[in-house]
Amino acid sequence: MIELAGMLMVGSLGRGLGKTELACSLIKKFSPKYDIVGIKVTPVSDTESSCPRGRGCGACSSLEGHYEITAETDGKSDKDTCRMLAAGAKRVFWLRALKAHLEEGILALVDVVGNDAISVCESNSLRQVAEPGLFIMVKGDEDQEPKSSAVEVAGLADLKVGFDGTGFDIDMDGIGPADGRWSYRAKATAIIMAGGPGRRLGQDKSMLDVAGKPMIKHIYDQLRPHFNQILISSSDVSKYDFVGVEVVPDRIAGQGPLMGIASAMEASANEMNFVIACDVPQVDTFLMRRMLRQCRDCDGVVPRLGDSRYEPLFAVYRKSMLKAVNKLLASGERKIDQVYNHCEISYVDIANSRRPVNINTMADYRKFLNEKDVRDEY
Repeated sequence: MIELAGMLMVGSLGRGLGKTELACSLIKKFSPKYDIVGIKVTPVSDTESSCPRGRGCGACSSLEGHYEITAETDGKSDKDTCRMLAAGAKRVFWLRALKAHLEEGILALVDVVGNDAISVCESNSLRQVAEPGLFIMVKGDEDQEPKSSAVEVAGLADLKVGFDGTGFDIDMDGIGPADGRWSYRAKATAIIMAGGPGRRLGQDKSMLDVAGKPMIKHIYDQLRPHFNQILISSSDVSKYDFVGVEVVPDRIAGQGPLMGIASAMEASANEMNFVIACDVPQVDTFLMRRMLRQCRDCDGVVPRLGDSRYEPLFAVYRKSMLKAVNKLLASGERKIDQVYNHCEISYVDIANSRRPVNINTMADYRKFLNEKDVRDEY
């Protein structure tokens, strides 16, 4: 799956629901501040003998090769790409590609627009081969039959919005590019766990300098565009005043991170909660978003390496877990993963290369700083 942090992808559950209208609204809002690239993707099946959109527009029959990229220059007609240009996009491109070569086509387009481009893309099918920074789908009436391309990707939408003909039921101020990637403030809480003593490191890891600020502030800054509430779990309430968020102490001290999670979740304003340790300086937002999507129909989502290596402090938990958590705490249990046997947990299998990097020793810290310097250079 190609990860395109700078792309906001707009899809639709059906035809005529306002997909292009939403794409143009977003371009219009953000083009005064960013050089937005508009993208329209048209998938073509090599077995189609007629236009799948029923318009006979020639988009399919005129395709030569596996894919074609066309730059739009006309901002006056009513074509989707022209509307994007008229809305304020700096550049607009139309990608037509055989369905089997969509990945090849989007990689070629990325070479044209650049890896750092901030783009708004109109497509359903592209979501099958690319993961954007944000994927919004426009929904219709419940009795409206969805397009086949929409059915395949509906579960991957970060947000579904409705259009009443004049506007969308979405807080546009909660959406935007931040540090090169699109984000929106989900109705969810991020909980930064800062209760550990840091014995292996020999000092408070949450206060280690990362990018000129304490690590916990560095983590907070990465989370801020994605959540409508952020909490810190710590017994030292005044220590993190500089972060500017509520600090939640354990209701019973000295019982480990499971008590910290329970206490913070009880204070959370939201049902869904993303828990992250204060020693994970680089937040994998793609993995985080995937877990938030996956947690809609279960009690929690946890990354897993192999059959039994879990990442309990980079996971999503719902408040529905609290009954089981509190029952285990009352019985003297302290291990987080023991809760999983009493809840409906969905696991995300990840490779070791995707495992959240923890800073446990000074060697870990130096290695992270060195690797960060290399990433920043490129």
